[in-house]
Amino acid sequence: MRRSLALGLIFLFTLGCIGFAQQLSGSWDLDIQIDPQQTSFSNSLGLDSILKVNYTIGDWTFGTSTVLDENGWVDQDFSTTGMLGPYTLTAAVDFNPDATFGSLVATTSVSFAGVLLGTRFTLEGDDTFFTFTASGNAGDVDIDVTIDFGDNDAICDFPFDGVAIGVDFPFCCAEVSSTLKIDCDGFDRIDFSTTAIAIPNLPWLSIGAKLAYTLQSKSLTLSPVFNFNTVTCIDFYISVASSDNLTIGDISIDGIKLSCDVGVVTFTGTSYWGPNSKPGLLSGTDYWEVYTIQTNNDACCGPLSFDVSVFFLENGLRLFDISMFEVNLEIAIAPQFVFSTGLEIDVEVNATTVWTLGFEIDW
Repeated sequence: MRRSLALGLIFLFTLGCIGFAQQLSGSWDLDIQIDPQQTSFSNSLGLDSILKVNYTIGDWTFGTSTVLDENGWVDQDFSTTGMLGPYTLTAAVDFNPDATFGSLVATTSVSFAGVLLGTRFTLEGDDTFFTFTASGNAGDVDIDVTIDFGDNDAICDFPFDGVAIGVDFPFCCAEVSSTLKIDCDGFDRIDFSTTAIAIPNLPWLSIGAKLAYTLQSKSLTLSPVFNFNTVTCIDFYISVASSDNLTIGDISIDGIKLSCDVGVVTFTGTSYWGPNSKPGLLSGTDYWEVYTIQTNNDACCGPLSFDVSVFFLENGLRLFDISMFEVNLEIAIAPQFVFSTGLEIDVEVNATTVWTLGFEIDW
């Protein structure tokens, strides 16, 4: 029955779109990844496809999103946004391909006497949640109120989960944000916080402060914020050791980035040897260095753009420790149609490891 209901909704939506094609918009984004190293075609093929269709009539827009991958139908969403008098309404329904219900989220908002009122209803699995919000300002004071209701382990009536009241206001030379939280048992905590406290003669360092009160305790937390500005086209990745009592320790340079425009292309070189998460194209890889050349101006190639990246291992097997080449090319065949392709060539194993084909259509 649920499968019939889901298919019926898709069928009715499609019929409506056909009847009013002049008011349709959408996009189709498709990427196909091929691994030539796999002996089986099914193992070598990867696919990501997102089809979005929107139908607009008056102040209302109805949309659907279909997600596919190499395993088939992954996700199906329906959404609507519109105006009903002074109210702005949104709703989004998620279905799983096996015809099971995923979630429903509905929101409303309205401005009344300078106060923005909002609601949010969520149905997910066996859980339901309802949130009421209100926000406004009086002079230099900003006020936000959030009231939550839900059935997840709540012991209050209706069942009430809690209230959060936020107030932002200037105090002396600081901008202070405060939050009062009330739960089923009454007062929970109140926090006062501020940021960007300047340190004399240290323009690269500022301090954030948070003062928290509960029924049993009071705490003050200070947190440093470091801002080492880029020098012309060179940027350094810098880490600073610090303790809870704001004792500033060792300052380490973990990497360096050079970026500049050379005519109609941009050269970027990134080297990182630090212990923290790697930046940019190095993120999630075993490489420590990458050089990239990419187009930055239509004067070069018109609708064609490309980038070429060379990655380096710390102890590679090839000249200069070069380990991988990555090439991407994109061409706008028409204003609404873009074709793209890409290659990854792992010189450590002398093989093309990924070949990507894709296109994006907008209408």
